[in-house]
Amino acid sequence: MTQVPDDVRWLSDTEMTAWRPYIVATLRLRQRLHRELVEQHDVSLIDYEVLVALSLMPENRMRMTELAAMLGSTKSRLSHQVGRMELAGYVRRGKDPEDRRGVTAELTDKGVELLQAAAPTHLRGVRAHLIDLMSTDEQVTMGRVFSRVLTHLTELED
Repeated sequence: MTQVPDDVRWLSDTEMTAWRPYIVATLRLRQRLHRELVEQHDVSLIDYEVLVALSLMPENRMRMTELAAMLGSTKSRLSHQVGRMELAGYVRRGKDPEDRRGVTAELTDKGVELLQAAAPTHLRGVRAHLIDLMSTDEQVTMGRVFSRVLTHLTELED
Protein backbone atom coordinates (compact mmCIF):
# COMPACT_ATOMS: atom_id res chain seq x y z
CA MET A 1 0.00 0.00 0.00
CA THR A 2 1.28 3.48 -0.88
CA GLN A 3 2.13 5.75 2.03
CA VAL A 4 0.19 9.05 2.08
CA PRO A 5 2.47 12.07 2.49
CA ASP A 6 2.21 13.83 5.85
CA ASP A 7 1.56 17.22 4.22
CA VAL A 8 -1.76 16.20 2.60
CA ARG A 9 -4.51 18.59 3.69
CA TRP A 10 -7.60 16.39 3.94
CA LEU A 11 -10.95 18.09 3.47
CA SER A 12 -12.89 18.98 6.60
CA ASP A 13 -16.56 18.03 6.85
CA THR A 14 -17.52 21.56 5.81
CA GLU A 15 -15.14 21.48 2.84
CA MET A 16 -16.36 18.04 1.81
CA THR A 17 -19.95 19.27 2.00
CA ALA A 18 -19.00 22.03 -0.46
CA TRP A 19 -16.98 19.74 -2.75
CA ARG A 20 -18.97 16.51 -3.22
CA PRO A 21 -22.39 17.99 -3.98
CA TYR A 22 -20.73 20.42 -6.39
CA ILE A 23 -19.07 17.58 -8.33
CA VAL A 24 -22.14 15.36 -8.49
CA ALA A 25 -24.61 18.20 -9.11
CA THR A 26 -22.49 19.66 -11.91
CA LEU A 27 -22.30 16.30 -13.65
CA ARG A 28 -26.02 15.65 -13.26
CA LEU A 29 -26.94 19.20 -14.32
CA ARG A 30 -24.92 18.88 -17.53
CA GLN A 31 -26.46 15.45 -18.18
CA ARG A 32 -29.98 16.85 -17.68
CA LEU A 33 -29.40 19.89 -19.92
CA HIS A 34 -27.88 17.59 -22.55
CA ARG A 35 -30.84 15.21 -22.44
CA GLU A 36 -33.35 18.04 -22.80
CA LEU A 37 -31.54 19.44 -25.85
CA VAL A 38 -31.20 16.02 -27.49
CA GLU A 39 -34.82 15.06 -26.87
CA GLN A 40 -36.28 18.33 -28.12
CA HIS A 41 -33.78 19.46 -30.78
CA ASP A 42 -31.47 16.52 -31.52
CA VAL A 43 -28.43 18.59 -30.51
CA SER A 44 -25.93 17.75 -27.77
CA LEU A 45 -25.06 20.19 -25.01
CA ILE A 46 -21.48 20.50 -26.24
CA ASP A 47 -22.67 21.20 -29.81
CA TYR A 48 -25.06 23.79 -28.39
CA GLU A 49 -22.14 25.39 -26.54
CA VAL A 50 -20.19 25.62 -29.82
CA LEU A 51 -23.17 27.33 -31.47
CA VAL A 52 -23.45 29.81 -28.58
CA ALA A 53 -19.73 30.57 -28.56
CA LEU A 54 -19.71 31.26 -32.30
CA SER A 55 -22.85 33.38 -32.09
CA LEU A 56 -21.15 35.71 -29.62
CA MET A 57 -18.34 36.54 -32.05
CA PRO A 58 -18.25 39.11 -34.85
CA GLU A 59 -19.51 37.53 -38.07
CA ASN A 60 -20.35 34.38 -36.03
CA ARG A 61 -16.79 33.16 -36.58
CA MET A 62 -13.69 32.44 -34.52
CA ARG A 63 -10.39 30.62 -34.72
CA MET A 64 -10.56 26.96 -33.79
CA THR A 65 -7.76 27.36 -31.23
CA GLU A 66 -9.65 30.15 -29.47
CA LEU A 67 -12.88 28.14 -29.58
CA ALA A 68 -11.15 25.12 -28.04
CA ALA A 69 -9.75 27.28 -25.24
CA MET A 70 -13.13 28.92 -24.60
CA LEU A 71 -14.85 25.54 -24.35
CA GLY A 72 -12.10 23.85 -22.34
CA SER A 73 -11.57 21.35 -25.14
CA THR A 74 -8.52 20.02 -26.91
CA LYS A 75 -7.89 21.07 -30.50
CA SER A 76 -8.19 17.46 -31.62
CA ARG A 77 -11.50 16.81 -29.84
CA LEU A 78 -12.92 20.11 -31.10
CA SER A 79 -11.79 19.34 -34.64
CA HIS A 80 -13.76 16.07 -34.61
CA GLN A 81 -16.77 17.77 -33.08
CA VAL A 82 -16.76 20.63 -35.59
CA GLY A 83 -16.31 18.07 -38.38
CA ARG A 84 -19.55 16.35 -37.29
CA MET A 85 -21.31 19.71 -37.02
CA GLU A 86 -20.00 20.67 -40.45
CA LEU A 87 -21.44 17.49 -41.97
CA ALA A 88 -24.79 18.36 -40.39
CA GLY A 89 -24.60 21.84 -41.94
CA TYR A 90 -24.44 23.84 -38.69
CA VAL A 91 -20.93 25.24 -39.09
CA ARG A 92 -18.29 25.57 -41.77
CA ARG A 93 -14.55 25.73 -41.48
CA GLY A 94 -12.46 28.23 -43.35
CA LYS A 95 -9.18 30.09 -43.40
CA ASP A 96 -8.73 32.91 -40.93
CA PRO A 97 -8.96 36.11 -43.03
CA GLU A 98 -6.37 37.78 -40.76
CA ASP A 99 -3.94 34.84 -40.68
CA ARG A 100 -4.32 32.39 -43.56
CA ARG A 101 -2.52 29.68 -41.54
CA GLY A 102 -5.32 29.65 -38.97
CA VAL A 103 -8.58 27.73 -39.30
CA THR A 104 -11.89 29.23 -38.28
CA ALA A 105 -15.30 27.82 -37.47
CA GLU A 106 -18.31 29.83 -38.58
CA LEU A 107 -22.03 29.44 -37.94
CA THR A 108 -24.13 28.72 -41.00
CA ASP A 109 -27.70 29.91 -41.40
CA LYS A 110 -28.81 26.39 -40.43
CA GLY A 111 -26.69 26.64 -37.26
CA VAL A 112 -28.25 29.99 -36.39
CA GLU A 113 -31.72 28.48 -36.86
CA LEU A 114 -30.87 25.55 -34.59
CA LEU A 115 -29.47 27.87 -31.94
CA GLN A 116 -32.59 30.06 -32.05
CA ALA A 117 -34.83 26.99 -31.72
CA ALA A 118 -32.79 25.34 -28.93
CA ALA A 119 -31.97 28.42 -26.83
CA PRO A 120 -35.39 28.67 -25.13
CA THR A 121 -35.21 24.98 -24.14
CA HIS A 122 -31.72 25.41 -22.73
CA LEU A 123 -32.62 28.59 -20.86
CA ARG A 124 -35.71 26.97 -19.33
CA GLY A 125 -33.48 24.13 -18.14
CA VAL A 126 -30.80 26.43 -16.72
CA ARG A 127 -33.48 28.35 -14.84
CA ALA A 128 -35.43 25.33 -13.60
CA HIS A 129 -32.42 23.25 -12.56
CA LEU A 130 -30.11 25.97 -11.19
CA ILE A 131 -30.87 29.69 -11.30
CA ASP A 132 -34.40 29.61 -9.88
CA LEU A 133 -33.23 27.37 -7.02
CA MET A 134 -31.04 30.19 -5.67
CA SER A 135 -31.72 33.58 -4.15
CA THR A 136 -30.25 36.64 -5.83
CA ASP A 137 -27.59 36.80 -3.09
CA GLU A 138 -26.66 33.16 -3.74
CA GLN A 139 -26.41 33.85 -7.47
CA VAL A 140 -24.08 36.80 -6.78
CA THR A 141 -21.96 34.66 -4.46
CA MET A 142 -21.81 31.82 -6.97
CA GLY A 143 -20.80 34.25 -9.70
CA ARG A 144 -18.00 35.67 -7.55
CA VAL A 145 -16.71 32.27 -6.47
CA PHE A 146 -16.64 30.72 -9.92
CA SER A 147 -15.24 33.85 -11.54
CA ARG A 148 -12.37 33.60 -9.06
CA VAL A 149 -11.93 29.87 -9.79
CA LEU A 150 -12.00 30.53 -13.55
CA THR A 151 -9.43 33.33 -13.24
CA HIS A 152 -7.17 31.07 -11.16
CA LEU A 153 -7.38 28.18 -13.62
CA THR A 154 -6.88 30.47 -16.61
CA GLU A 155 -3.75 31.95 -15.03
CA LEU A 156 -2.36 28.43 -14.49
CA GLU A 157 -2.65 27.76 -18.24
CA ASP A 158 -0.79 30.93 -19.25
